[in-house]
Amino acid sequence: MVWQPVLQGERLLLRPLESEDWDALFAVAGDKEIWAIHPAHDRWQEPVFRAFFNDALANRGAMAVIDKASGTLIGSSRWQGHDPADGGSVEIGWTFLTRSHWGGQFNPELKRLMLAHALQHVERVLFRVGETNLRSRRAMEKIGGRRTDAVEYAQMAGREVRHVIYEITRESFAKGPLAQ
Repeated sequence: MVWQPVLQGERLLLRPLESEDWDALFAVAGDKEIWAIHPAHDRWQEPVFRAFFNDALANRGAMAVIDKASGTLIGSSRWQGHDPADGGSVEIGWTFLTRSHWGGQFNPELKRLMLAHALQHVERVLFRVGETNLRSRRAMEKIGGRRTDAVEYAQMAGREVRHVIYEITRESFAKGPLAQ
């Protein structure tokens, strides 16, 4: 699977994230309100976001999200953790968009593009969501994510955070709200 393809939808262009995207992406991520209920609530701070950005580049699955109408970089997302076992899986996550693009069709289109690409190569896509991040959990449910019984813990913003795991399979994607 090509982990950094160029994907186009009606409103969005997804392309590989590049080191030259730092200024534009930090201009989005520097909005403290984006991270207010996120487990990494300090990610708006330059040193914290710098580590996030460098990790995204190092893992080679990060995508820049471009609003086609304006040509503006409005956020990012990524694939990570490919596991070929049992038909294969990959995680989609680390997604954030500028607040002007919350609600509406931007996140569903972003996830539709990423899921359609990934599900050509793996049987299921996983999403790890902070248990208390109700905005992201509602967004997962809107796009057809099914909460699994799995949980994971991670250190974020100086504390241990419990994450719940959602999944979308090829079959559920084909029958779900993002199917075209």
